[in-house]
Amino acid sequence: MHRRGAGILLHVTSLPSPYGVGDMGPGTLDFLDFLVEAGQSVWQILPLTPTSSFIGDSPYSSDSAFAGNPLLLSPELLVRDGWLDRDDLGSMPRHDPARADFPQAAAFKERLLDLAFERAAASLERRPEFARFRAEQASWLDDYCLFKALKHALGGLSWTRWPAPLRDRDPEALAGRRQALDRRVLKEAFVQHLFHDQWSALKAEAARRDILVVGDAPIYVTQDSADVWANPELFKLGPDREPLFVAGVPPDYFSETGQRWGNPVYDWDAHLASGFAWWIKRLAHNFRLFDFVRLDHFRGFAGYWEIPAEEKTAVKGRWVDAPGQAFFKSLLAHFPVLPILAEDLGVITPDVRELRDAMGFPGMKVLQFAFGPDVGENRDAPHHHVENCVAYTGTHDNNTARGWFLHDAGEIGRQSLQEYVGRSLAPAEAPWELLRLASMSVARLSVAPLQDALGLDASARMNTPSVARGNWAWRVTTEQFSPALAQRLAGLAALHGRSRRAAPRQG
Repeated sequence: MHRRGAGILLHVTSLPSPYGVGDMGPGTLDFLDFLVEAGQSVWQILPLTPTSSFIGDSPYSSDSAFAGNPLLLSPELLVRDGWLDRDDLGSMPRHDPARADFPQAAAFKERLLDLAFERAAASLERRPEFARFRAEQASWLDDYCLFKALKHALGGLSWTRWPAPLRDRDPEALAGRRQALDRRVLKEAFVQHLFHDQWSALKAEAARRDILVVGDAPIYVTQDSADVWANPELFKLGPDREPLFVAGVPPDYFSETGQRWGNPVYDWDAHLASGFAWWIKRLAHNFRLFDFVRLDHFRGFAGYWEIPAEEKTAVKGRWVDAPGQAFFKSLLAHFPVLPILAEDLGVITPDVRELRDAMGFPGMKVLQFAFGPDVGENRDAPHHHVENCVAYTGTHDNNTARGWFLHDAGEIGRQSLQEYVGRSLAPAEAPWELLRLASMSVARLSVAPLQDALGLDASARMNTPSVARGNWAWRVTTEQFSPALAQRLAGLAALHGRSRRAAPRQG
């Protein structure tokens, strides 16, 4: 990010689509055109990995750190590319276009993918592009497809409850099951091939419009994932392959018991001994998908909170050092540049700032965190911003700016913001005041969730941390990509030197 610019945070699932959830189809191209007209140069998204309604549809809880989410596949593009006929699509059951219906969309698209695979299966392994994809992605794809096939055959059981030879990856047992499940393994590879093709085409469309895509890499992976099953030696697991310790954060001002996330923690000694090979493979994969990668929970690379797995809260955890310097030096030996944005939110200690600054990674400044009794000393306040950072109105974990002003800021926060901008604010005015402060910041990049640009209230919030259900469902409608909003955003970008040279509308 060497140029001053502005961007919008909007996950793919939040885009318009007639199929129950946003996908990589025509609604995404409409949004890219809107970004161009709005003078924006960055599109930031959440992780693209598979999700599950069993764990709240969170893009931060996945069965793979590498695979793409089949829910994001566009049925229209499957027709365009010859995998389906138009008559195959039918119509989705009635749903609210402003809310994602993950279970309904999953069932609908699973039917379509089954149909596409049945038609393609006979000739699939003779297609050179499919063979090339499988060869290029084999380092993760083979294990992932077998993992999915085994889960399906075993009724969805967590892999730690599989028969011991399969759980412990006995070569003979795996070879036998791979042969027996060959058709299901092939289907999983086919679905990932479709995802790769659709995302690659979408990424190319963004590049053609001079839009940079910022992706997201969660630091931890889910226990019941292909990553842990295929690489148990890289995590602190017991003989039964269950975690000995899990990740979280300690008690603080916001929670007397801290947060127990439940993800297995890394055995960093094992990663160090391997030359961080798994992480290098993972980040190489992300660098191919995105122009920049937001590295989630950056402080965990300097030190992390380790909780004994038997504990129900985070209270009895402990801080453990992580080899951040060695890790990033190893990455630099493999990549000419590291296009990384450090998610350095929360209680950040000097060693974390030192690691971030030593690597030259931009950090994050969130304006909702800036306003309160100590705004003069608050690191998120605009007067403390530095050029090498990204200024946000809020993130996917925050309330909308309007919801924050009404509910979360409190009287002190509202008063602090109003004193800062020098006038009284109605709730409807607060989002654009935060957009204006982010835009005029010295930060090289300013980003706002689309909900804030639209001035939406708390009902449009994307995620409430620690709440298991009801998140991730907000969606934008095509009508909300209005010329008036594009003009207002473009004017703000131009006023503060974040404008981009407009490209012609595509299509």
